[in-house]
Amino acid sequence: MLVSYQWVKEYFPNLAVSAEELGERITRGGIEIEGVAYLDAEISNVVVGEVLTCEKHPNADTLNKCTVNVGESEPIQIICGAPNVAAGQKVIVARVGAKLPGSMKIKRAKLRGEVSEGMICSLQELGFEGKTIPKAVADGIFVLPNEVEVGADATVLLGLDDAILDMAITPNRADALSMTGVAYEVGAIVDQKATFEAVPEVATQGEIADYIQVSVKDAETTPFYGMQVIKDVVVKESPLWLQTKLMKAGIRPHNNVVDITNYICLKYGQPLHAFDYDRIGSKEILVRLATNGEEIVTLDGETRTLREGHAVITNGTAPIAIAGVMGGETSEVVETTTTVALEGAIFASSYVGRASRELNIRTEASIRYDKGSDAWKVEKALQHGAALIAKLAGGTLVGGVAAVDNREKTTSCIKTALTRINRVLGTEMSNAEVAAIFAKLAFEATADGDSLAIIVPSRRWDITIEADIFEEVARIYGYDNIPSTLPNSVSAGHLTVEQAAKRTIRAYLEGAGLNQALTYSLTTEQAATRLALSAEKAVSLSMPMSEEHSHLRTSIVPQLLKAASYNVARKNNSVALYELGTVFYATEGDNLPLETEHLAGLITGNWHENDWQKQGKKVDFFLLKGIVEGVVAKIGLKDALEWKQAEKTDLHPGRTASIWLAGEEIGYLAQVHPSLADELDLKETYVFELDATRILASPKETVVYHTIPRFPSMTRDIALLVNKEVSQAALENEIKTQAGKLLTNIQLFDIFEGEKLGADKKSMAYTLTFLDPERTLTDEEVTKANQAIVTALETKFDAVIR
Repeated sequence: MLVSYQWVKEYFPNLAVSAEELGERITRGGIEIEGVAYLDAEISNVVVGEVLTCEKHPNADTLNKCTVNVGESEPIQIICGAPNVAAGQKVIVARVGAKLPGSMKIKRAKLRGEVSEGMICSLQELGFEGKTIPKAVADGIFVLPNEVEVGADATVLLGLDDAILDMAITPNRADALSMTGVAYEVGAIVDQKATFEAVPEVATQGEIADYIQVSVKDAETTPFYGMQVIKDVVVKESPLWLQTKLMKAGIRPHNNVVDITNYICLKYGQPLHAFDYDRIGSKEILVRLATNGEEIVTLDGETRTLREGHAVITNGTAPIAIAGVMGGETSEVVETTTTVALEGAIFASSYVGRASRELNIRTEASIRYDKGSDAWKVEKALQHGAALIAKLAGGTLVGGVAAVDNREKTTSCIKTALTRINRVLGTEMSNAEVAAIFAKLAFEATADGDSLAIIVPSRRWDITIEADIFEEVARIYGYDNIPSTLPNSVSAGHLTVEQAAKRTIRAYLEGAGLNQALTYSLTTEQAATRLALSAEKAVSLSMPMSEEHSHLRTSIVPQLLKAASYNVARKNNSVALYELGTVFYATEGDNLPLETEHLAGLITGNWHENDWQKQGKKVDFFLLKGIVEGVVAKIGLKDALEWKQAEKTDLHPGRTASIWLAGEEIGYLAQVHPSLADELDLKETYVFELDATRILASPKETVVYHTIPRFPSMTRDIALLVNKEVSQAALENEIKTQAGKLLTNIQLFDIFEGEKLGADKKSMAYTLTFLDPERTLTDEEVTKANQAIVTALETKFDAVIR
């Protein structure tokens, strides 16, 4: 909400704090002030002028040559391009040497051969936003009322000698969406009592019963509905003070009737709506729920199709307004309106909020109704609005109010104790100090020894429990004044085993050169189950934002592929990504989906780029395999994974491995199928995905530290000729089994295939390292272990030792 500092001062004539200081104190009191803008900070030497003559520029069709009186002995000549400039107008003039927003400085100039000694200003040129300026002068200069004094300071006249406090109102403090609410807040903070304006007294004529009758069909939608009638009104431009108040609050002026409803909305936080009485079509107002498919043309000219849950104002049959949201075009106040029916109502926030969201209409009224409002200020706001219309539009107020009152009068009394307040807040306040705080808040508080009973006024409907009272006391006492204390028992925080493991995973992968990606959990129906670890069904959303975000993912890899494609399309050809995130599986019935964490990664392009020291190296299967093995080893699962050849849709048939842990398949590592890579404009790309939940839950190997061996190791090389279908993993497992505890390392250093070996044969060469940390091994021991390995390989795999 945009709050005018000058408007605040109308409630506090003796306010001594600056706008900047007031903003800081309001923020410390619990409502954030996002900024304070001084409207005249960049404006100087701007005065009221009177256009004496106006004629077409002799050398330009779109310019006018004006003679302007600015309150000095001689008038000045100004060249003006505004289409609405005319002789006899009072206008805003920036003199030579004047400064305007945007670092504009006015200089004496020649325009098409004619001297111009200033500028006749529009409101935009003085810093007002285009959306807040009256439509009649949106493309031209602003014409001031005739009664203003020539030569007067225009910044004061337009209310620009002001500061605007940008107040960020949270949902629980909707009471501050009004100037009266702000006044109560400021009064509590600066310890002054606000002076509130009385409702103007106007004469009445006639009885409301002769003009209108109101009824409410569904009481739960409308706790209160009231209407007053003002006849013989003249719809015209609002007074300057009213227009400037609205514009500084971000609201466009329209006419005196509509502007008054907006002014009352700002002042009290109570929306009003003005109907053209003669265009309502009857003397009956009926508030009811709409029928499904019922239509209304709203004030913005749009045809709205209503639903059964929308409350509407009708003339007994047809809708003339959507309750609390927007009025209808058929009953709009126009220039020819002579009688106004003014509505003041309390509509249930659930009905207004639903209609506002479903119809995609957000107005000042709907915002306030949706957040809640004070049900007991509506009558005063309605009376004030009706009196102002009668006063400013020259009308006559009809006596009485046609109303239906479904409100239930309740008293909000919250009980607490002084000792409890001090214990919770950590303070040592006395009864007098707490009583003074409640007096500042304008709460009625009664003390009985240590006990306190607080009567909360209806304007603070957000205060319902004892904790709310503690908060009010704390913020007015001053959060900075509450002493800092430590809990009685303090224990150092620490990470859980799972949290520490996740940090280790991220640190390792980033150290290995992968960048963390954060991709959407929502995707298309086709991509939701693509490249998934299991065949579980995907979760579909009942009301998706779009088809692109209609399902929850069951795999992370498709999103990483999409991210890689995006990067490659923008000339970032080498991409390495990982993500530790959640995937979702559908469950039976209406149960919530099953959520599980997965770890996925992707590499494409070059791992090492060409430079003068080394050749470039492209990514490959074994590079990513080494990264995966490294990350699981880092969290205590060294040698725990088992790799098996596999085939999966969208993955390369000869370069795909399933990953197993303790007899369960937990992931895969593969090259993306060339057809899918081409579809995404990717080169050779490798991916992996693991069930991180299972990995993190698996028993970890205990880290055992050994002293550096004092005795030397011995190595033996062995080369085997085996059938091609024999896997390296099977050979390695057999070597480990036969070698015994003396074998400390196996290193595959060569694989050879060729015509000389045979079409179905391959040669595998290993280096075996033997070591006993307690003594020096003998050749006989190593030879014996090596021979056991050879015999087992020859027997089990028909291996031929080369």
